[in-house]
Amino acid sequence: MNLLTIFSIELKKIRRTHIVWVLLIPLILLWIPAVLNVDSNFSNAAGLSPEMNFFFQMYLGMSWFLYPASLVVITVMLNQLERTNQGILKMLSLPVSAAELCLGKFLVLLLLSAFQMVCMAALYYPAAAIASHSAGYDFILPLSTVLYETLVIYISSIPMASFYWLIAVCIRTSVFSVGIGLATIVPTVLFINSKLWFAYPMCYPYYIMAQLLEQPQTQVYNLSIDLCPLVPVAVAVTLVCLILSCLCFGRSERR
Repeated sequence: MNLLTIFSIELKKIRRTHIVWVLLIPLILLWIPAVLNVDSNFSNAAGLSPEMNFFFQMYLGMSWFLYPASLVVITVMLNQLERTNQGILKMLSLPVSAAELCLGKFLVLLLLSAFQMVCMAALYYPAAAIASHSAGYDFILPLSTVLYETLVIYISSIPMASFYWLIAVCIRTSVFSVGIGLATIVPTVLFINSKLWFAYPMCYPYYIMAQLLEQPQTQVYNLSIDLCPLVPVAVAVTLVCLILSCLCFGRSERR
């Protein structure tokens, strides 16, 4: 049984869960206030155009709290899915290593997070259309712009996803796992204002979005961040978290 087969099996498992609704409902609730308070976008102190302000305010909120919180919940749900009816014991009895099972679940996590970001981008257009009709102003940005910002958030969140997966694997009690995961979101506001922001993967999406927001509007889609400390640290964090997750996955059940 290879990793691709395990990945397909894990996808079949989540069909019986409510994970998709956990991903989708918060996004709908995020865009509703933006549409209702559309007039506030015309008085922006940062000098952004109304359509840019409308877009960035929601994506900043997404990258700072909603997206990391969704990752925390998804990781716990995926991990607890195997503990229902001792399902993890059945999986470990198969001719497959625990590391491959762990990686298969992590790939599902990446797929679900990608699904949420795609939904975020897709919901932007009906929200922007409704806001445009309500305010009599065109809030709709080009598709390339929306996809670029969405892709930036997703790629920069992979180290954070691996860290949250490690927490979910190592801490069996779901309440503690969720609590620790959510607690790690709070310091992001402090780390983005420090020189060591790249050492804290939970602040990557929010930091990058904040940097894009501070650039001149003509260059707001040019990612001008020094990749030298960011990329090596991000790769190292991802690899270390995945290796530890593979070593710890199912350890207590194998005893």
